[in-house]
Amino acid sequence: MDINFENASFKDFEDIPGMDFYGWADQFDQYVNNWDSRGHWNYRQESLNGCQPEVELAGHPGKSFVALVFNDYLGLTQHPKVKAAAIAAIEQYGAGAAASPAIGGHFSYHQQIEEKIARFFRRESAVLFTTGYTANSATIQSLLKAPDVAIVDMGIHASMYEGCGHTNIKMFPHNDMYYLERILKETQGQYRTRMVIVDGVYSQPADIVKLDEVVKLSKHYGAYTAMDDAHGVGVIGETGRGVIELYDLFPDVDIITGTFSKTFGHLGGYVIADPKVVNYLKFQARQHIFSVSATPASACILKSIDLIDEEPGLRDKLRDNIHYLKNGLDEMGFDTGNTQSAIIPVMTGKPDLNAEACRLLIEAGVYANQIGYPAVARKNARIRMSLMATHTREQMDRVLNAWEWVGGKLNLTKRVTN
Repeated sequence: MDINFENASFKDFEDIPGMDFYGWADQFDQYVNNWDSRGHWNYRQESLNGCQPEVELAGHPGKSFVALVFNDYLGLTQHPKVKAAAIAAIEQYGAGAAASPAIGGHFSYHQQIEEKIARFFRRESAVLFTTGYTANSATIQSLLKAPDVAIVDMGIHASMYEGCGHTNIKMFPHNDMYYLERILKETQGQYRTRMVIVDGVYSQPADIVKLDEVVKLSKHYGAYTAMDDAHGVGVIGETGRGVIELYDLFPDVDIITGTFSKTFGHLGGYVIADPKVVNYLKFQARQHIFSVSATPASACILKSIDLIDEEPGLRDKLRDNIHYLKNGLDEMGFDTGNTQSAIIPVMTGKPDLNAEACRLLIEAGVYANQIGYPAVARKNARIRMSLMATHTREQMDRVLNAWEWVGGKLNLTKRVTN
């Protein structure tokens, strides 16, 4: 099979006919080398100094880059109080947990995080997972089986799709309430359990779910709701509780999931639900019961949760940065989609154009992510930028100047608007 490497995406190497996995790997290796030879392979860049607004990258001695790749929205990975909390917990508990939660690996800091994150969302119970990905996939796998159906927005995260592997699935176009209602009507009486699954902030379009309408329709037609708000917490809502606060629907979403790896500045995932459902997940979610629990460093999450309330100025600064960068890009004619969050995309629409834009941004001192398949459809290729409260106005101006230069080199705004 001949593959045009210049226009290929990851999708072309998923299951190449007539080859086994060694053949797939060989073809993929040729693809990587082809892109790398043109400076278009922008993945797995080696950062030398942690999640900072400005970083140094291996292979670029003496040069620094404005970093727009970290989902550390409030800059808490570098907050002195968060780092001190992690160090203190390691001193108290050691470096690792060394057991799964049910058989020895449940420490007092785990219990405190579960209780605190539940209270943060004005609920009673939560269960921890070692990643946000497994929080989603394990929960849906545990709650929906062969007689059930997941009714999902097409824009949900890959982790939710993976969780739907053992149940039926119906998809509705992104944020399209007409099609959601149509599926809810059509599936009445056909399945044991129906669960509508959405994201709070969708990670690629970066827009927000119409949660009030989703909850209203789900209740009307007797379905449950599940929402992953990994990108909304800390950013959206008056006190940073995310999309659920924006709509004031704290008691109305059956399953709330999220991650500690973005706003909270660490690692891990959580699920908040009815206490009996949470207890069920503690012993039925295989990724929870058969994985070692989070390390003592995760106790820093307790301080991160506090800081969301104690330092609201971080959220204000983040919102200023979002407003400033998005307005600047819009004024230059770039297509930033429907973003309503700290993620700002610039649409390019083609993998090769996307890669060249990313290469030029690096040349101009800006480190951003090129996003293609499988994260988005090939025609929706984009450069994705994640903003932080700790970015300065000077850094934002450097990003805008870089985009002005890149847009001129690639005639990018004209390509998109046409």
